[in-house]
Amino acid sequence: MNLITRILAAVCALLVSTAAAPAPIATFTGKFPNPITDICWSCILPITIGSATIANFGGQEDNGGNPSNPLCSCGVNPTIGLSIGFWEPARHVETVRKPFCLPSLGGLNLDPGIAAPEAARFTKAEGDGDGGSFYQAHFYVNPVLYWLEVVTDFPCLERGSFDLAYLTEVDPLWNDDELTLLLNPDAVLFANPIAVAACAADCVASTVGFGLNSLFWCAGCQGAIFPMDGQVPYHMGGVRTAALLSQRLTAKMHRELLAWGWHGSKGLCGPYLEPVMDKSAYKTQLTYPIPTTDKLDGKCCQPFGRTTVLWGAGKEYPVRGEDFAFMLFRKRNCCVGY
Repeated sequence: MNLITRILAAVCALLVSTAAAPAPIATFTGKFPNPITDICWSCILPITIGSATIANFGGQEDNGGNPSNPLCSCGVNPTIGLSIGFWEPARHVETVRKPFCLPSLGGLNLDPGIAAPEAARFTKAEGDGDGGSFYQAHFYVNPVLYWLEVVTDFPCLERGSFDLAYLTEVDPLWNDDELTLLLNPDAVLFANPIAVAACAADCVASTVGFGLNSLFWCAGCQGAIFPMDGQVPYHMGGVRTAALLSQRLTAKMHRELLAWGWHGSKGLCGPYLEPVMDKSAYKTQLTYPIPTTDKLDGKCCQPFGRTTVLWGAGKEYPVRGEDFAFMLFRKRNCCVGY
């Protein structure tokens, strides 16, 4: 009996320890963007001097905001230089389902134990299909031309390394439409049918070129910039929603003065404050889960607001393909004098 009792006690102890064992940590997926295979380098084009294009192929798009004068000067003791224009890959945005999951860092779990809402898709009250959705988003500093040392001794490149700059999981405004009014109170002015209908013109403009900055509350074919949070009222696919949130988060960075303007005549001598984002100053390229390196009509980068019907087709798939990351190419004008 003594032996049987010991065996039973050992079995009970094993069962208790197994039941008390912690649940396995959720697996996060992702991939650091390969600069050779995952980035469409033709998006840097066109390169201009003043208003004249000196390098372009494939009909790469430009916003037309280059300084007209090819000569420029900067500094207290000005040195005459040339006004150069190009599109600099300098920022990175991702939208995720799991809080603190970083697909652009190989699926790293950065969870510090802070409670944050997970992504969700909501159904309409009428039960006639999907309604809205919610995602978390991250903003990276990624001056890839500089840290790759593709061009050396070129003063127009932002200096730095790949760095995580903003997490919406720790931002209480990202999950609350009313609270985010503190950041964008002007949203109240555009919550009407006329302002919403005007976004159709922005959709057309961004599909054939760049969006209309006069309609700064519009996000082209993806919907509206306001509210500047992760709540999307109409979910029509992950790629479309991710494109919208990447535009919203970039606009939010400008509104919080964490992103500045680098383009046009004002940007020749350095960045300047731009609390209302210039939509025509950015082109985007999907880098995860499937990089959009295949060209459509000679291009693989899209201005903010362009319809996702063509370039977004087949880029979303279950489980591993429901988080998204975009490289942002920022318009840069710079006075180069040595």
